[in-house]
Amino acid sequence: MATKISPPPKVGMVSLGCPKALVDSERILTKLRSDGYQMSPDYAGADVVLVNTCGFLDSAKEESLEAIGEAIAENGRVIVTGCMGNEAELIRKRFPQVLAVTGAHQYEAVVNAVHEASPPVPNAFVDLVPEAGLKLTPRHYSYVKISEGCNHRCAFCIIPSLRGDLVSRRIDAVLREAEKLVEAGTKELLIISQDTSAYGVDTRHEVRSWRGQDVRAHMTDLARALGQLRTAEGTPPWVRLHYVYPYPHVDQVIPLMAEGLLTPYLDIPFQHASPSVLKAMKRPANEAKVLERIHAWRAICPDIAIRSSFVVGFPGETEADFQYLLDWLDEAQLDRVGAFRFEPVEGAAANSLPDPIPEAVKEERYARIMEKTAAISAAKLAAKVGRTLAVIVDEIGDPDEDGSIGATARSQADAPEIDGNVFLRDVQAAYPSLAPGDIVDVVIEDADEHDLYGVPVAR
Repeated sequence: MATKISPPPKVGMVSLGCPKALVDSERILTKLRSDGYQMSPDYAGADVVLVNTCGFLDSAKEESLEAIGEAIAENGRVIVTGCMGNEAELIRKRFPQVLAVTGAHQYEAVVNAVHEASPPVPNAFVDLVPEAGLKLTPRHYSYVKISEGCNHRCAFCIIPSLRGDLVSRRIDAVLREAEKLVEAGTKELLIISQDTSAYGVDTRHEVRSWRGQDVRAHMTDLARALGQLRTAEGTPPWVRLHYVYPYPHVDQVIPLMAEGLLTPYLDIPFQHASPSVLKAMKRPANEAKVLERIHAWRAICPDIAIRSSFVVGFPGETEADFQYLLDWLDEAQLDRVGAFRFEPVEGAAANSLPDPIPEAVKEERYARIMEKTAAISAAKLAAKVGRTLAVIVDEIGDPDEDGSIGATARSQADAPEIDGNVFLRDVQAAYPSLAPGDIVDVVIEDADEHDLYGVPVAR
């Protein structure tokens, strides 16, 4: 008589916040899948729902609370994890029916809570997890988290209180994960942490063996090793470095970009340019030296794209400070910029600073910085019209009325979800079997403030 296997329990996941939280969600789901659970795409089919929260800003906390409330209303069996898990008392007071609350990157506690709420089916007969693990992103790009926590104490940030001081992963473990992802079809690796430049500081840059070579837990060694990986087509995967503080050793990765071993892209959270504001933020304040280095980087690797984020309306920011930032942006000519209005968050040192900025002034400054950066972006993108660029395809469209097929792609200057796109037309002419994850050449025909438009050309 054939053995009858009971259907496994199903888990739903709501993942909020930054890419680092998304990696946490992927790790949790990979572990649960290996324990025999199935994933549910909706509330109705889930035996239990996980809500991975964000607690970085008060607005993010409110979004997390709304997500918890929705999950309880739609399903009723909810486990809360993530950054806001540090405020378990608040969550339980508002939602007493929550089954469990765990903090950020407490993977074992989350899995145990799921086991208790909906026990796994024993004696699985098949390997339930692909070697690369489960991913919430498309197959062709993957986030790789190299560390947790941060040693900085920026006045506006509560990350250290949520996630602790810097804790770096072993470099051989990071490289094995990246290697498996590439072998499983990943074409683009996005390296993330709270402070990528500080990777390995906590371990005194310990040395491990990988592929018969000694490698240090250091950003430069990691970058060189990642540049040795090859896709099934024999080409290096795109490798993006995110959350990079401009420490001196960052200069050493620019030649790797010029050689094609790293994607010519740096995500550096400058946050401001005015020395007085940077000092109040408790951040490094050598903006003139940074400008010199940006010019030097572009001399070595002319195609390097630099993205950053800035906070406007920080307590004490004067009109002169803000104008200094606008003038600095004119000089820096950054490729991609995000801006945020300062928002007090419970537990941040900045809340007690004098001279808070009125909301109306924040809005006015936010509009001005967005106008400034949009103009810079438009000019830089317009300069790419007529060039042939390599792009990675994210999505293929449906045929229109005349049979033409379009696609959404990104250039090496565009990280997924946060930067612009390259919109393609008539893709079937050059690539009849084009698929997401393919990297193809495109002639750029037009541009606007944020996006490019082009047509593929056969290689």
